[in-house]
Amino acid sequence: MNEEDARKTLCDACSRLYHKELLVSAGGNVSIRTDDGILITPSGRNKGSLSPDDMVKVSMDGKVIGKGKPSIEHRFHLALYGRRKEINAVVHCHPIYCTALAVKGEKIRADLTPEGVILLGDVPLVPYCTPGSNELVDEVAKVSKASAMLMESHGAVTQGRTMEEACNRMEELEFQAHLQLVVGNVKGLPGEEVHKLKGM
Repeated sequence: MNEEDARKTLCDACSRLYHKELLVSAGGNVSIRTDDGILITPSGRNKGSLSPDDMVKVSMDGKVIGKGKPSIEHRFHLALYGRRKEINAVVHCHPIYCTALAVKGEKIRADLTPEGVILLGDVPLVPYCTPGSNELVDEVAKVSKASAMLMESHGAVTQGRTMEEACNRMEELEFQAHLQLVVGNVKGLPGEEVHKLKGM
């Protein structure tokens, strides 16, 4: 995607996620792949009030190109892009229900509904690491094959072939977390049905 279109797409995604209360205040970060690197949200800024020009350009080897200070988490975004060539968008948020499970150290169950299985698949729980640390980059990279993941005592991450897919997965992840907290310890879909849905 060219840089001009990517800036607008990233800005629109931040606005969508903010107004759905998935992004809160200055927390979280969102990025998109461009023709020559990535664009990512700036550090310490409210995601609901960003403009396309506010997005920070970073090369695939981590060098900032132009103005702005990228999110402290930009390195795990780069790690995900480096391991998944088909991935073009990464979303990291601190939504309330996902974060509640993350603080409790509980995995999100995506087998409660068909949509959870199809959109999310298995959702790993990344052990707690200090935000921005090398340890967090390494732990996220270990589960890069997952479409969605929960970070212990931190928040949630989704990735997608498009920004829409990554955002849809974050919405679905928060729905599944909310559902899990509401229904408690119930049986999920039968194993054979989960296998069938994953093949769809």
